[in-house]
Amino acid sequence: MDNLVKVVILFFIATFLLTSCANEELIPFYQEQKAGKIVIRGYNALQDSIQITVNNKLLTADKKHDAFIKKVEKDFEFVFYDNEIKTVQVTNKKTKELIYSQNFTTQKAVDTLSFYMKENLLVTDFMSDKPGTLSAAGLTGYRFIFPNINKYSKSGYTGPIDAVIRKINGQIVGVSENINKNKAGSFVEFTFSLPPIIEVELVKHGTSESYVSSQRIAFRTVMQKNKSGIVVLEETANADNSFARVEGMINLADYFSF
Repeated sequence: MDNLVKVVILFFIATFLLTSCANEELIPFYQEQKAGKIVIRGYNALQDSIQITVNNKLLTADKKHDAFIKKVEKDFEFVFYDNEIKTVQVTNKKTKELIYSQNFTTQKAVDTLSFYMKENLLVTDFMSDKPGTLSAAGLTGYRFIFPNINKYSKSGYTGPIDAVIRKINGQIVGVSENINKNKAGSFVEFTFSLPPIIEVELVKHGTSESYVSSQRIAFRTVMQKNKSGIVVLEETANADNSFARVEGMINLADYFSF
């Protein structure tokens, strides 16, 4: 009789285990776990506020707000289970439009998501491109990044860009090389002088040829003494959406602590 009871008990245990294994919704009792952290640094210059989710979980700006306006500084700490992927999505709260998405894995337990956004412009993943360190007092320094190259110009050129920097008398004081959509170009520094105006001309890397055929692309900006920055090059459009010019109005060093 005792043996029969044991057999019945073993049967029910085996049935339970098989049923459990077949149920995909059940979470394994022992899962590989790794601590993770996403450092989020952003600036939202859109008219609408934005929302940020991690695997569809909404991050809150503070205890009262679920959306972000202007500066975004948020550190999200979590646990990776079984080498899962964490997906961060940035959306327009009003329109629900997906603006940007980035995946994070256990290959880099502490990672950074960085962005600057305004109408018709999105700059991402630039926190590793730190502004250059000035070697002495009395200098000014620059790096450039060009996230929307060809958006309006449709130039057809897909290689890197060089920024040739001149004083208004035409003297070349430096060249920032290998600028592209995702990576800031080389750091260039030179002596600050008066008048504090410089001209930046954009050419195909290693040449004096404009990246837009038959059109010289240049703009003027005001240099700042003892300051180094990362300037965003931006193609702008006319009312009919045709290419107008390139501007360099945004210095990321004004918005972020690198």
